[in-house]
Amino acid sequence: MSVFLARGSVAAAILVVSTQAALADLSAQEVWEDWKAYLTSTGYEVSGTESQSGSTLIVSDISMTLPVPEGDVVGTLTLPEIKFVENGDGTVNVLLPQEFPLGFEFSEEGEDFAGTLIYAHDGSPMKVAGDVGNMSYDYSAPKVSVTLDSLRADGEAIPADVLKAQIVLNDVVTKTAMTIGTVRAYDQNLTASSLSYDFAFKDPESDDHGVFKGMLQGLGFNGTSTVPVDVDSGDMQALLAAGFAFDGAFTFTGGNGSVSGAEGRETFSMESTSEGGEIAVAMDRKHLSYDLSQTGATVNISGSDIPFPLALSMAEAGIKLMLPLEKSEDEQDFALGITLRDFAVPDMLWAMVDPNGQLPRDPATLIVDLAGKGKVLFDMFDPKAMEDVEKGKTQPGELNALTVKQLQVSAAGAELTGTGDFTFNNDDLTSFDGMPAPSGTANLKLTGANTLIDKLIQMGLMSESDAMGARMMMGMLAVPGEGEDTLTSKIEISEDGQIRANGQRIK
Repeated sequence: MSVFLARGSVAAAILVVSTQAALADLSAQEVWEDWKAYLTSTGYEVSGTESQSGSTLIVSDISMTLPVPEGDVVGTLTLPEIKFVENGDGTVNVLLPQEFPLGFEFSEEGEDFAGTLIYAHDGSPMKVAGDVGNMSYDYSAPKVSVTLDSLRADGEAIPADVLKAQIVLNDVVTKTAMTIGTVRAYDQNLTASSLSYDFAFKDPESDDHGVFKGMLQGLGFNGTSTVPVDVDSGDMQALLAAGFAFDGAFTFTGGNGSVSGAEGRETFSMESTSEGGEIAVAMDRKHLSYDLSQTGATVNISGSDIPFPLALSMAEAGIKLMLPLEKSEDEQDFALGITLRDFAVPDMLWAMVDPNGQLPRDPATLIVDLAGKGKVLFDMFDPKAMEDVEKGKTQPGELNALTVKQLQVSAAGAELTGTGDFTFNNDDLTSFDGMPAPSGTANLKLTGANTLIDKLIQMGLMSESDAMGARMMMGMLAVPGEGEDTLTSKIEISEDGQIRANGQRIK
């Protein structure tokens, strides 16, 4: 996957890269030579027939072959023609035909898979300005589409109705500023009023089928990246060591989607909407981070195996993850966060467990925000090291510290909140059954628990004996807090393995 992250963006960049003008001179040949230099430096084998007609450089029969070491895969992308036109003012227009085929082919272990995509736009040029060390691209089009035209497997054509795929972007504007030296630095942004997608498949030997379609509105992307020059893009470790990095965020203001299908007599469908969201990804030699969020999400699910339609909604959903990448004996930061705020389920689902409406049906919330420090003790980009970890021959790392910045769980009228801060002794793996021995403090607050237990007893979902056991446990670990039906607890773990709850030793 890391290989495709490093290389795969190149082909897409050819079609959408763009930027603002700079006051310098460029020739058509210089722009094409830079394209070739970049592609070959990232592992592509590039070929094409060049011809000059006045101020226009025409490159036809373009082939870009990408050998991928993992699995001995070879991928080839072909384009019929690109024109590089000198404008007479030191800028160059890059012209793609209004509609043209993009051929692709992959082969692995004697199996071939090939096909053709149709790329269509209004013929607007990408305007290139600057000089050989600083180039800028600027491109806009009212509509850009990519449509699957044909597929072949091992030389045999796959019927057109087996797989359908199309992506359409409207009101596209892209800008890219590129600085070329020992590394290539990019500053990119993109906007589009909407993106629609439509995918469908049908099993030619049965009635099984599926459809996946939808639309996103108000798209935006901003990001920066650094790509080392003359470094094997198949060696992710070498790329990162040489300065490979990216940091970008994709946003949208709303969207909707649907999935439907059938397998035999079983059917399934799902429709969803969103009021917007963001996908942010960053990577350098030390860290990899993801931050995904979405607001105002709704999901409607139905199917032959579902007794009634389900309508779910959520005010906010998100996940964030930050992982250290660099093998080191030094402690490094990590983080994990999960947010499910105001998650609501339909009354019909509530009625299955609470027909008399005894439980509060307020939306549920789950928030976990963790940060910590640890050590990475293996090179995760080394296949042999990864294999040794999977086989248990190598310890992957150490957990040294963990901070619970926020914990919130609320449902059915009860709520648990808390914070905590712990360190871990990796030399003591016996006190806690193989886990590094923790030491630190957690502060917890629980409201509405006794009221919830009473209602569960009344509903017959909890026995008196189970309730007594739960209340005894709460009595051992917690003390009454301020307010009705409120419990608080301070859990302390000492370095010698003693555990205390509110000052009372329990271990």
